[in-house]
Parts: sequence; C-alpha cells; structure tokens
Amino acid sequence: MIEKLTTAENLRWHLDAGVDETIGDDPMDHFTVVETPSTAVKERPLASNLASAKAAVPVVADQLLGDAWALAEAAKTVAELRQAVEGFDGCPLKKTATNTVFGDGNPEARIVFIGEGPGAEEDRQGLPFVGPSGKLLDKMIGAIGLDHSNVYISNTVFWRPPGNRTPTAGETALCMPFVERLMELIDPDILVTLGGPAAKAMLAQTAGVGRLRGKWYTYSTPRLSRPVQATALFHPAYLLRSPAHKREAWSDLLSVRDKLSELT
Repeated sequence: MIEKLTTAENLRWHLDAGVDETIGDDPMDHFTVVETPSTAVKERPLASNLASAKAAVPVVADQLLGDAWALAEAAKTVAELRQAVEGFDGCPLKKTATNTVFGDGNPEARIVFIGEGPGAEEDRQGLPFVGPSGKLLDKMIGAIGLDHSNVYISNTVFWRPPGNRTPTAGETALCMPFVERLMELIDPDILVTLGGPAAKAMLAQTAGVGRLRGKWYTYSTPRLSRPVQATALFHPAYLLRSPAHKREAWSDLLSVRDKLSELT
C-alpha cells in the first residue's frame, strides 16, 4: 500500500529534489496530456517544412551569438558591460530567471573568480555567491587575505538555470562573449574557476575538476594585454556536500595566494 503524502510533505519532497519554482501558471500532468488537433499540428510539421525548420535553428543561434559579440565588444567599462548583459534577451535562461546576476566585487581586481551559474538565492538577490556556497567562498578567500574589495566574482551564465541544473553548452556559448569581455576589461593577474563546468568553459579543458585542480594554465583572448594565469578549484557547493575535499581545496587556495604574491 502506497502511503499518501500530506501537502507539507509533498512540498518538502520537491524542495529536497531541487524543485523550488514553477515555470508555467498552471500545473501539467505529463502522464495524462491529451494531444489536441492544434498541438498536433505544431508538434508534427509537414515533411516539407522539416528541412527549413532545422536549417533555421543554427541561423538564429548565429544571429544571437553575433548580437552578443557586438554588444560585448562595444562595452568600454564593466558598468557598460553590465548594462549590455541586462539588455540582452538572446539567452533563454533570462525568460525563467527573476534577476540578472552579472557580478560583484572590484572591477580593477587582480583576481577573478568564475563559477557555473546563479542559484536560487543569487537569483532572488541579483548577486553571485550569496547563498550557502557563497558564504563558504567568502571564508575561503578570507583565509588567504582576500575579500570582495580586492576580487571580482561572476559566473559563466548570468541567469539561473531552472532547478539549478547545469547550463547547456548553448546557454554558456551565448553568455561567453560577455564573460570574455569582462576578463578583458578587468585584465586581472589570475583567473580562478569554481567547479567543473566553469573550468571546462574558461580553460578549454575536457577533464573533470578533480584532474584539473592543483595545476596552472593560461587564459587569453585577442584583447587581453597578456595571458592570465588560471587555475581550477572545487566549487564551494561541492565542498559543502563533500567536506573531505576541503583539505585539497585549502592546498589549492595556498597556491593561489603564492601565485598572487609571485606576480606582484
């Protein structure tokens, strides 16, 4: 016999599973959806239209990416870049997000931290790393003598993926022109990526962060004055789930501190 959950228990189950928002106005039971003639037409285009529909997808994506590059390259300051991101409607994540989460910190910082994407609390406040993982990140950078006055913090995407899922390659690609321009405008000495998706996007690596951490790489774009020293750290959210890796994270932070002193 299956025990029926109370409303409170049902809500708690969804919250624990990471479902903390609804996308549509009305709930939908996908197990009992009945296809109407109108939806049948939309979901089953004529065979003659299939080729043109498929061909249009990369064209639209290229146009959006071109728009992103144009907006990013036109920005001459971090403040202008923030305005450009807030005005860009090409990334589908913006449609389901509450706020744009651009970045926080000193736009003249010597070190930039780039994470994966905003979470629920970040989406509500419009600031990166303000939830539980953000509090841990503050402690981590504080342990090596840093704070928000001398670092800059952002993400590979500027809007929260629904349910805190990993951003898709397409979503990351549409935000990357702005992320690259952010690096060019700040022109830091060091880039620190937080978590696997950020490391792969920024360092052009395919290995997991467990293999990438503890090593130094170079990050460069055509407009950077010189290559930036870069390294990968475990994401603070991962460290909260797997505290056994905090020892490795501490070793990596000491390496960042030493590299910063070395480049002074």
